[in-house]
Amino acid sequence: MAAAQRIVIDNCAIATVDAEDTEYASGHLVLAGNRIESLGAGPAPDGLENVARRIDAAGHLATPGLVNTHHHFYQWITRGLATDHNLFDWLVALYPTWARIDEPMVRAAARGSLAMMARGGVTTAMDHHYVFPHGSGDLSGAIIGAARDMGVRFTLARGSMDRSEKDGGLPPDFAVETLEDALAATEETVRTHHDPSSDAMTQVAVAPCSPFSVSTELLRRGAELARRLGVRLHTHGSETVEEEKFCHELFGMGPTDYFESTGWLGEDVWMAHCVHMNDSDIAAFARTRTGVAHCPSSNARLAAGIARVPDLLAAGVPVGLGVDGTASNESGELHTELRNALLVNRLGAHREAALNARQALRLGTYGGARVLGRADEIGSLEPGKLADLVLWRMDTLAHSSIADPVAALVLGAAAPVTASFVNGRQIVENGRLLTADEDEIARSARAEAQRLARIAGRD
Repeated sequence: MAAAQRIVIDNCAIATVDAEDTEYASGHLVLAGNRIESLGAGPAPDGLENVARRIDAAGHLATPGLVNTHHHFYQWITRGLATDHNLFDWLVALYPTWARIDEPMVRAAARGSLAMMARGGVTTAMDHHYVFPHGSGDLSGAIIGAARDMGVRFTLARGSMDRSEKDGGLPPDFAVETLEDALAATEETVRTHHDPSSDAMTQVAVAPCSPFSVSTELLRRGAELARRLGVRLHTHGSETVEEEKFCHELFGMGPTDYFESTGWLGEDVWMAHCVHMNDSDIAAFARTRTGVAHCPSSNARLAAGIARVPDLLAAGVPVGLGVDGTASNESGELHTELRNALLVNRLGAHREAALNARQALRLGTYGGARVLGRADEIGSLEPGKLADLVLWRMDTLAHSSIADPVAALVLGAAAPVTASFVNGRQIVENGRLLTADEDEIARSARAEAQRLARIAGRD
């Protein structure tokens, strides 16, 4: 076989986010095919063969690509609605609209969500999609296809709901699947799309939506299905005080105890939010290595509260960052969540000792990789790992007077992305996508948002 072509990146600051938090004030990276071949201080070695491209990255910071651990792509076309609601009221207001989505809408929304993240440094994305109206088309295929075309590494969390209003849940009756249909469709999605290989671009997780939209049987059998198929599990947990009350009233226990009773704690599980957790809950997550997707902007938008991230990290719980759906985080960006995670958590009990800039960067990179079960492959810049990395420009007006590039990235304005690589392939250049037409994506998303509004009677 022909030797892999190399890309050499020189003269940049590097934050590896490896186990020692190794950093270089001025260093180099060598990419060979879809892997990081080498990196270190100073210029790249002389005499490298098969060099297809050299990049002078002076004035830049290289980091691992950002890893998004929680999102709902379809919400891209329902942004700016129910802006002053808490979670339960927000869901009641929006479920009737969401229940009318179809394949073209979902494709347009997925492309918009992915484009916004990718141009802001996300190299691994995930989507928790749980709304499957009857006759709406191949929604999972549309989402996966959008990620493939964008060139982003991707996990589809195939969601489901079977507890509607008539059963004491929140979704309208016409917005849910039956138990058997949900399990069958989830298994088919895994068998069709999941790639278990180490350099996979597409993976699938089993992801019933939440305790208040899913039956106990669906949770139990969903966990059994995931473990039989060898894939991960994802759901929402402990997001609000209303959810805590709901679980106690319906199940006689809090969310964490309920999840444990249904097989939903374990190192193959990660949950979104986990805001309202007591010491016993945190200990259970630590004991079982259950992961957490921290979504600070969405939690603030819906007035859910401040997750105990410093306590989770101190206990050894894997924690990553999530955008969450863009109907509760209208920016749709993950790189701004680095800053928001640090700032929001400093409003909590630990104050200025809650998180520092490097911990925030770790949440958005290695922490996310760990939550998705891919820390051996992505999340840090190390020889042999997949070539998913970002070059952030740090010499512009927004950042040039901040000496520490990591502090500049986390605490400063959103940094421009000069280049983003996924699997060794560049997908962003100077803040613009190389794999898709952003203007066309914007037009399509607007048209589908307007069509949904007409169908739902909101225009």
